[in-house]
Amino acid sequence: MKIKMTAVALAAIVAAGTAVAAVPASAATAKAAPARCHTADLKAGFATGDDAKPEMGKVGKQTQAFIWFTNKSNHTCTLSGFAGVDMVGAQRTDGTWSLMRSSKRPTKITLGRGDTTDFSVNLLPVARSTPQKEKFVPAKFLVTPPNETKHFTLKWPFGGQILKQDGATHPGTYLNPVGQ
Repeated sequence: MKIKMTAVALAAIVAAGTAVAAVPASAATAKAAPARCHTADLKAGFATGDDAKPEMGKVGKQTQAFIWFTNKSNHTCTLSGFAGVDMVGAQRTDGTWSLMRSSKRPTKITLGRGDTTDFSVNLLPVARSTPQKEKFVPAKFLVTPPNETKHFTLKWPFGGQILKQDGATHPGTYLNPVGQ
């Protein structure tokens, strides 16, 4: 009769009157996965470099704005999914517009201390002459990191106006997952 013994099956071995716990080698070398990033771990803002600015003057053509998150904590953390983005309008008729998500699949992003990632917001600019009820003039963006409830308030630095499609099924203004 053969007996198979594994490290797990040997939960305790008594050697010279002392109990010795057997630990699988994989458990001894495994490192704990980083926790997810919380709002308090991050800082956020708009990318404002020349190559990152949305082309708000190109009417009727989609452009992109980029919002970044930087890990300001002393530990590594992860982000995965979509940020929540609510645009607050400058016109009294604008109100708040909660942006829809793209169909892109999110990936997990690991941020060490000081590391930065971003996500893009696709925008559909319109001309100033567009009737007020058909345009949305952004003033602020309320940006909530994935899986969080507290947001950052970011002032919209780029001017321009966007085609108001806050009730559309497939609007020209929407957001992409973090890291994309």
